[in-house]
Amino acid sequence: MYEVTVEATFSSGHYLRNYHGRCENPHGHNYRVLVTLAGEELDQTGLLLDFKELKQLLHPIAEYLDHQMINELEPFTSLNPSAENLARYFFDQTSERIRQITKGRIYVMKSTVFETDTSAATYRGQRFSA
Repeated sequence: MYEVTVEATFSSGHYLRNYHGRCENPHGHNYRVLVTLAGEELDQTGLLLDFKELKQLLHPIAEYLDHQMINELEPFTSLNPSAENLARYFFDQTSERIRQITKGRIYVMKSTVFETDTSAATYRGQRFSA
């Protein structure tokens, strides 16, 4: 199994609903997102997917959240914008695009969102849960 990972960053504000503590108040983070793809076959060039192509795919997803109050954006108007839910959001958004581009040859293995340099949450797809 081959894996490739790219990183994106964005800065946004959020607050956690139904939370009792400092994070219930609006605050911001400089987020870092890592998305890892996996597949068993390389293309004719010997690549799983060109890093540049994956970065171009990830950029608009991060850009949608950049310098925004995440709670005011769909799907986070009702979904709590926790690091865990953001990791799932990046996983789902990237998965949909990757399936279209590669016709199922490549899958998103996991998505990790760092809220700080030392705190992160990861969402891993069912296919790769072992």
